[in-house]
Parts: sequence; C-alpha cells; structure tokens
Amino acid sequence: MMKYVMRQLEKPLLAACRRFPACILTGPRRAGKTFLLRHLFAKASYVLLEAPDTIARIRADPRGFLDDLELPAILDEIQNVPELVPHIRERIDREPAKSGRWFLTGSQEAPLMQHLNESLAGRAAVFQLPPFSVLEYPRWNLLLGGYPEAVAHPKSAPLWFSSYLQTYLERDIRSLTSIRELPTFRRFLSLLAARHGQMLNKTDFAGPLGVSVPTVTEWLNLLEATFQILLIPPYFENFSKRIVKSPKIYWSDPGLACHLIGIESQKMLDKSPFLGGIFEGFVAAEIIKSQIGAGKRRELYYFRDRTGLEVDFVVPGRNGELLLVEAKASRTLDPGMGRPLEQLAAAVKGRPTRSIIVHRKPKSGVTLRAVSPGVEAWSVEEFFGMIDT
Repeated sequence: MMKYVMRQLEKPLLAACRRFPACILTGPRRAGKTFLLRHLFAKASYVLLEAPDTIARIRADPRGFLDDLELPAILDEIQNVPELVPHIRERIDREPAKSGRWFLTGSQEAPLMQHLNESLAGRAAVFQLPPFSVLEYPRWNLLLGGYPEAVAHPKSAPLWFSSYLQTYLERDIRSLTSIRELPTFRRFLSLLAARHGQMLNKTDFAGPLGVSVPTVTEWLNLLEATFQILLIPPYFENFSKRIVKSPKIYWSDPGLACHLIGIESQKMLDKSPFLGGIFEGFVAAEIIKSQIGAGKRRELYYFRDRTGLEVDFVVPGRNGELLLVEAKASRTLDPGMGRPLEQLAAAVKGRPTRSIIVHRKPKSGVTLRAVSPGVEAWSVEEFFGMIDT
C-alpha cells in the first residue's frame, strides 16, 4: 500500500478554513479531492452526493437535509445537487463569522464553478486539485502519470485508465453535454492523443470524424474545463504579426496520453516517436500544477514564428522576468539544443529572460549545468524544486 502523499494544497486549505465559512475543492475525477479533505478534516461529517436516494431526498427537502447535517461537513460531488447551494449560502449568511464549516467538492469544474461563484461569492475559498505533481510524488513515471490509483497499483494501471475513461464518458460527459454518439467522441479522444504536443487545427478533427468545427470546439472546451487537456496559447507580447497564433494541445496526464496512444510499457515508450511530445506535455502540466499549488494565476505560453523559431514554453516570472523553457526527453544534452532559447532571448525586448532546458535525469553520470552561453540545464526534479521556491 502506498504511503500517504502530502499535497501542496494542504497548508493553503488549512489556512483558508480558518478564514472562510466554506472551501470549494474542484479538479478532475479521481485526483484525490475526497481523500485530502477527509484526511485534513477527519472529524467532519461526510456525505457523498451521488446515490439516487440521497439526491431524491435533498431535492424533496433541502432544508430538512441540512437541518440533520452535523457541521463541519464535507459534501462530495456537489454538482449533482446544485439546488442545495442557495440553502448553504443562507446558512452561511446567518452566521458569517463561523469559519471552516462547509467543504464542497466537484469533479465537473466548469458548471460547478459557474454556479458556486454566483452563489458563494466572497463566502468561499476556491481551490483546484490536479493529480500528483513531481514535488508531491518524486518517483514520477510518464507511463503511469499522476493519478493516485494508477501510481499506487502500477500493474493494474492499464485497467484503471480504461475504467477511468469509461466512467468519464458515461458519467461526466453525458451529464455535461448532449453528445449523441459516444463512439465518435471516443475516436475524437484517440485522435486528440495522436496530436499530443502539436498545434491545434480543428478542421483536422472535424473532417475525419464527420462532425462540425463548432462541435469540435465544444468538445475541446469540455475536456479543458475538466482538466483532461491543456490548450497552451502562443506568446506574442512585443512581437510582430509573424507569430503563429494557434494554441498547442496536450493531455494533462502523461499516463492517460500513453494509454490512449496504445503505449503499454516503458520499453515501448522509450522507442516511441511520441516520447518527446509526451515529455513536453508532462512538463507543461507540471508547470501549471506548480502555479496552482502556489496559489498563482495559470500562465503558460509557447513561442513559434513563421520563420521556424520555436521554444516550448514561456513562463512569466517574478519582477517581469520571462522563463524560456525547452523540454527534452533525452538524457544526453548538446549545445545545439539551446540555440532556439538563445535566439528568442536575443529577440525579447524590455524584459529580463532566463533560458533553461528541462530534461530527464541521467541514470548515471553528471549532466552539464551550462549547455551553452546563457542556457542552463536542469533535471525535472531540480527544475520544479527551483521554481517552487
């Protein structure tokens, strides 16, 4: 059994419960939201809002349900009964000085947040919990990704990913949108995995699937809202019109991406043409996780112009600094890998820059810290330990 993994959100959550009457924890299904809350607030009562009889009882008598509830309380999957939220707000407003009484979770972030932001504005602290990050679980593995159950049971990870996708399709997708043809949507997911790390062209999906571009847009928005994919926009500040303007697309969990592509072993992954893109997406997701964990705004871009100059990621940092990042799955580095970073750094006007290559740690030996003049090299573990401090 895997030891308890401390999450980055623990301290912010504990601090917020002393200041706010309610805390809202969102994020993808099976990221560990319930486990985290029940670990931190072990004495709180707990109700899972999924059973049909529980939902029916709440809809028939929401006030009666809350009257019988012992506070503090964890209400899990609150999006299933949004009609309960106004009654919670009413009780908060009666005793606004009492903090740490309501803990609400939801997997379906977009509709949940829209409703809760309107109803509990100023009354609740809002957090998002992604799957495990490198800082939380240093024994990371691209093939397994960061979902706690896949990490805890590596041998059954393929079955877990299949079940996860089925649950996501049958429960979340159908409740969020009117997708008539689930087989077509499944094909869309596989096609999306094959485009992992590439620039987004919606017509490339619409044609083969026989759906419209607006339908593809709706599906992409849905996947992004539920933290299944990342759409990374281009960085164009202070640059000319020659900048490419399409976003790049990544699956947010490398294990799920590998499963969708059909990569079943580390040997297959090491030989796969998708290795570079999967590692790149992993670094993108980890940057966003580090921003979420630090309570910062999500800010991540890539750069590409029409002359072919491309840098994987541009991250706004402290005091106006731009962090320019290349993600390399290789364990061996050479000076040529730093040239795009050098060129972009030279083109940036009016802002300090720092250029870094993030790579997989060599199994033995020491990696050069300086790849070329002005370009540093950091392993994944070193890089995320650095930007977290």
